Amino acid sequence: MAGQVSKPSTDVPPLLAEKHAEYVRSFSKIWESTDKIEFVATEHFWMSGMYWGLSAMALLGRLEDMDLQAIVPWVLSCQHSNGGFGGSSRNDPHMLYTLSAVQILALCDQLDLVDADKVANYVASLQQPNGSFVGDQWGEVDTRFTYCALLCLSVIGRTSAIDVNAAVHFIAQCKNFDGGFGCTPGNESHAGQVFTCIGSLSLTDKLQVVDRDLFCWWLCERQTSSGGLNGRPEKLQDVCYSWWCMSCLSILGRLHWIDQKALTNFILSCQDDEDGGISDRPDDMADIYHTFFGIAGLSLMGYPDLKAIDPTWALPCEVVARIKARNTPA
Repeated sequence: MAGQVSKPSTDVPPLLAEKHAEYVRSFSKIWESTDKIEFVATEHFWMSGMYWGLSAMALLGRLEDMDLQAIVPWVLSCQHSNGGFGGSSRNDPHMLYTLSAVQILALCDQLDLVDADKVANYVASLQQPNGSFVGDQWGEVDTRFTYCALLCLSVIGRTSAIDVNAAVHFIAQCKNFDGGFGCTPGNESHAGQVFTCIGSLSLTDKLQVVDRDLFCWWLCERQTSSGGLNGRPEKLQDVCYSWWCMSCLSILGRLHWIDQKALTNFILSCQDDEDGGISDRPDDMADIYHTFFGIAGLSLMGYPDLKAIDPTWALPCEVVARIKARNTPA
């Protein structure tokens, strides 16, 4: 459920929507620049980068500005014989990029091109006996991968392919004394990890596992004097936590516990007013990751002229509604 949303006041800096749109469009053409260092340095996360970029454009109401006729075939070219997707066609399959690929196809309204059983079999193959998930064949366990598995299968309507109860049990084992969650049992709470755990519990209707007030207090303690949020105590604020923290507060109905005006100002102060894009902190270099999460955070707070984003699915609400309608038996 969504928390209360207050509209930002009129004295905040404007969102440079057109500049950000141009920035995203330039990122989407990176594979055309094989002679540049950015081609090699970023190739491993192109799939997630494309998801961040397309989602940002969708929230800006500019998805039609993207070359979807080129992007969709590229996404499909990154699928491997085992059903998983890589960050690019030359990278091994991984849970993170498999989710991003499915999300991109959902954004483009092209889920009919997905072999749902093949993808579901790949995701199911990564579940461990204790209910956790590894990211790929190399065996790293992380609550991120549980969320990726649950969301990917929710998008394609195949959650029955895994042991959902075991997955929830593993998430519950990762809860800490402060109400937050770690990447595995015994690890410290971190704002990025808590999103994956709250998102997993939201997808499975198991939010009763959460100590709501204690956990939301921990989240609110992440707001710094700058207005921005950090991921752990005594760490620097970062635009990306505008999503990781605020999405959880939105899911749990505590969005109004944050000073939204201060956070809005912090996000907008991180814009590149010359080349577009949003950075982690003011005066740093913009990147596609923080551009999306900054815009997503503003969307959660009801910033004018942005489309609404679903805090659990990390997709525009209108896309989630389309997915649910598609997966509902006639």
